[in-house]
Amino acid sequence: MSEFGVIVCGSLHLDIVVNAPRLPVLDETAVGSAWHFVCGGKGRNQAAQAAAAGARVAMIGRVGRDAFGEQLLASLDAAGVDRREVIAEQAAGSGMSVAIVDAAGDYGAVIVSGANLATNPDSLAASVARLSGAPVLILQNEVPEAVNLAAAQAIRAGGGRVLLNAAPARPIGADFLDCVDVLVVNRVEAAQMSGLPVDGMESAAVAGLHLAGDSRAVVATLGGAGLVLVQPGGGVTMIDAEEVDVVSTHGAGDCFVGTLAAKLAAGRDLLAACRAANSAAARFVAGLPPA
Repeated sequence: MSEFGVIVCGSLHLDIVVNAPRLPVLDETAVGSAWHFVCGGKGRNQAAQAAAAGARVAMIGRVGRDAFGEQLLASLDAAGVDRREVIAEQAAGSGMSVAIVDAAGDYGAVIVSGANLATNPDSLAASVARLSGAPVLILQNEVPEAVNLAAAQAIRAGGGRVLLNAAPARPIGADFLDCVDVLVVNRVEAAQMSGLPVDGMESAAVAGLHLAGDSRAVVATLGGAGLVLVQPGGGVTMIDAEEVDVVSTHGAGDCFVGTLAAKLAAGRDLLAACRAANSAAARFVAGLPPA
């Protein structure tokens, strides 16, 4: 039996966030009012959220051998995430982004993947083997698909399940999709992957049925409108969002995914895990600590 409930393979980025009255236009140097670092990357964020939800979590990924990498590793330690398989690369800098946030809360950003692209499938499979598997593996689309496929095949060989948060949306090969047990998408990703419009519960259910398979479930998250769970074989459950006073929705999707994986690893069925993740995301956007 693995010492871990959840393994996360994915991205780590150090984000530099700059506050400015507005986004600069071409050739303009705008004057900002403040800046700060945010440790991110969907992989890192989902690992931290799974740990906050009570899972024993290990992270697989790459950072640079630089100051940004040191901050990212420290953030995993602070979150209680095992990072023995997060390797510091000499040849590539850490993944990072620069985001400019204007007075209305809108933003523009540039992301540099850096060391996140340095993982190769063979080393990834070896990392999974060293961690001795887990009941649940979380993947996202911020690393190459060949890496995701190797991780999925390795975890399934040990009897684990694969949860793919298909963000950002991109075409997914049939071999990899066949390895996915739970596909989590938001309304934009559901529409892009299915080729169908998604503007509410009913249309999300139609898109989910299109994306589900005989052994693959689909969870379509709709923010304040709730979520739709499509079980393998076609059973559909619609779950309303919990009413809260919203402070910020940034990171709510990662909270949902991390909590979902943690509850699945703890033995809850998919519907119960979705309900728990829905509640956790509601607390998250309200600025409340985990229950």
